[in-house]
Amino acid sequence: MVIAGIIAEKRKIRDTGLARMTRKQPFEIDIVMERVAEAVRPFPKAALFELANDGFRSPFEQLVACIISIRTLDEVTLPTARGLFARARTAGEVAGLSFEELDRLIYNSAFHARKSRQIIAIAGRIVADFGGDLPADEAILLSLPGVGPKCANLVLGIAGAVARIAVDVHVDRVTNRWGYVRATTPEATRKALAAKLPARYWIEINRLLVPFGKHICTGHQPRCSECPVLEMCEQRGVTAHR
Repeated sequence: MVIAGIIAEKRKIRDTGLARMTRKQPFEIDIVMERVAEAVRPFPKAALFELANDGFRSPFEQLVACIISIRTLDEVTLPTARGLFARARTAGEVAGLSFEELDRLIYNSAFHARKSRQIIAIAGRIVADFGGDLPADEAILLSLPGVGPKCANLVLGIAGAVARIAVDVHVDRVTNRWGYVRATTPEATRKALAAKLPARYWIEINRLLVPFGKHICTGHQPRCSECPVLEMCEQRGVTAHR
């Protein structure tokens, strides 16, 4: 009887704790963004924002860096982009590289050969059509070979200071896990955020959620015990956490 009573009491404590966890507070985006900004302060910045801080913030540099970053870790993207820009930074300089040299410079990034062909084609187009200076214009960016909304919006936000939402795997996962939006694809997430997220956070959402998603709200077993917004997060799709 004593053992049964102890077990029952432990179950009661456990169930009470679980109930507390499921009773979430209202989601306040201003508080969330402030707390996330503080939480990611110790971590490295997202690659394109780090490169912008280093002075590589022209539309062309940001676009090339974004292409390099596709399916590539930031730890690889940063030295690869810096190495390329040490050799060639402008569209005219990149257009003057041979395929072999460019491919050697970005060899460590994923799909480097395909990216090399794409970057050379883009650089040639910019030289031919825009005198070597890529405008921070959405329609022009999206007309370039292989450039999609994510890279276009990052370029517009970082290089052009134009409020745009760039949704990568981290922004997509975290905002849906929070329950702030409910979408099934990154593009659907972008549209949902555009309809709901205050414009003052459109650039910030990517800058903050990339390190947050890499180090705290990870894809596998997120560190919920370290999350500064746990009481507001619905933890959608989380089956195990640390």
